[in-house]
Amino acid sequence: MLQKLKRIAIIAALTLIAGLAIWFWFFSPVGVSIRRSDDIATTKTYVTAMRDIGQWEFLAINDEELVDTVDKGFFSNRELIRIYYGTLRLGIDFSQCDESWISVDGDSITLDLPQVKLLDENFIDEARTVAFFEIGSWTNKDRQALTMKAHRMMKDRCLTQKNLDLAQQVAEEQVMQFLRLIHKQQQDE
Repeated sequence: MLQKLKRIAIIAALTLIAGLAIWFWFFSPVGVSIRRSDDIATTKTYVTAMRDIGQWEFLAINDEELVDTVDKGFFSNRELIRIYYGTLRLGIDFSQCDESWISVDGDSITLDLPQVKLLDENFIDEARTVAFFEIGSWTNKDRQALTMKAHRMMKDRCLTQKNLDLAQQVAEEQVMQFLRLIHKQQQDE
């Protein structure tokens, strides 16, 4: 129960940070450096705690694919058409960052953010998959092959350089906003 409450608190905090990041987008200069002359160790503790968050999603892409296969037989043909739904989530898995991703030098913190990536390869929602058209009998192996085809199609459509660049930009902005909030919190203390 305590773990659930912690997760809910983390999700609520990240949602707040995301909202603030969007609001601050137009009112803050672009940069990756925050300087403060006192108590930088506390900030490092906060930033290091980001690694404990695990995955931080910066872009979710919903996709729908119509996938078909035809097996031409001697006496009859088999045809299977299914509609697949999936959500590809791009972000950073902070739990995979090593100790060198953050460094402190005097009153400055430097973050070396990893590139955003697909957070979960299991993005197809099997519960929402619909058999649109089906003639003949199909095995589970046939259906699995169609699912793998849908998986490839979704990745090809959604994991474009444009989407990866956008997710990376959002990541940098949200992490900066997170650091600004920490900085402001320390100034208020």
